[in-house]
Amino acid sequence: MIDFSLTPELLDLSARTAAFVRDRIIPLEGDPRQHAHGPTEELRLELVELAHEAGLVAPHVGREWGGLGLDHVAKAIVFEEAGYSPLGPLALHIGAPDEGNMHLLEQVATEDQKEQYLRPLASGRTRSMFCMTEPDGGAGSDPSMLATRADEQADGSYVINGRKWLITGADGATIAIIMARTFDRSGTDLGASMFLTSADTPGIDMIEVLDTMDSNMTGGHSVVELHDVRVRADQVLGEIGGGFRYAQVRLGPARLTHCMRWLGAARRCHDIAVDYARTRHAFGKPIGEHEGVGFQLADNLTDMTTSRLLIWQCAWVLDQGSQARDESSMAKLYVSEALGRVVDRCVQVLGGTGITGRTVVRRTYEDIRAFRIYDGPSEVHRWAIARRALRG
Repeated sequence: MIDFSLTPELLDLSARTAAFVRDRIIPLEGDPRQHAHGPTEELRLELVELAHEAGLVAPHVGREWGGLGLDHVAKAIVFEEAGYSPLGPLALHIGAPDEGNMHLLEQVATEDQKEQYLRPLASGRTRSMFCMTEPDGGAGSDPSMLATRADEQADGSYVINGRKWLITGADGATIAIIMARTFDRSGTDLGASMFLTSADTPGIDMIEVLDTMDSNMTGGHSVVELHDVRVRADQVLGEIGGGFRYAQVRLGPARLTHCMRWLGAARRCHDIAVDYARTRHAFGKPIGEHEGVGFQLADNLTDMTTSRLLIWQCAWVLDQGSQARDESSMAKLYVSEALGRVVDRCVQVLGGTGITGRTVVRRTYEDIRAFRIYDGPSEVHRWAIARRALRG
């Protein structure tokens, strides 16, 4: 039996987060310092400072590095409350890619690397990027197609060349984690490795911020070219050749934290739709009393409750020490599609209002569609789940 009872401390933290988002963050949703590629760095830093005042920055990071040290179940509670506003995850510094990068660094980096990279990142006053996805036949859903390469030099350093794209937050990032296929001095392929470096290292060039439909991440999504980027041997993250293994350390929990945040966003849209259905009248009564609308609200509650239970179950498995690959794949698949349905229904319930900018629903509708693609599209997760089922 899984015990999902919440401690008084966690209930208090959840309530404080909800109040913080309601009272300090939602009023800033109309701030003009937001554009097609997300909130500006100036606005993001102001949000982070508000969260510092509230003692809520980086709740997922260990206390020794400046966070609150929450486990996965506790994160599920707090991240959902933060996701109630599109600016909430930025304020708590738990948005992509930084949240996943901090988790990876905490699990894999050396103590010196944590001091240099994790501690300032956990403060929320710097940002990072994770350079794995590639265009032009390179790594995407199939990471084995990784084309970027790191060649070992005579002095033990590595020179990296390649092209990455859809790199979230690259514009303005100060830290880069780069994944590349590694070759020793004899030309032997040692497998994929990860490297840590400053984003302003010579040869790291952001050449384009892509025009994408979502606008909830500072810095947007960019094309990054790597031209003879030199990194020292002490900038290897983990072991040479361990890149694919470390990618799972990062991506499994990151899929789940996406689910947590988007659940909060979908709940916000549902609350708006319910309020509208109570007050908007048609054919002699509130529209919520018409089955065509009421049933959509019922389906929303069913999808959100099922999503929450799946998230909590997967979080509990992670807290028991398992990588939870099967569970995180199923959670990512189900929750991304279920919450997409929730927000779509909210647009429909709101009618003409739903396609305007008068509520956060339209913005969420545009943002959440991408959730079915990043961190593994639904089709890849279905394929992986089916393959494991057939193996027995």
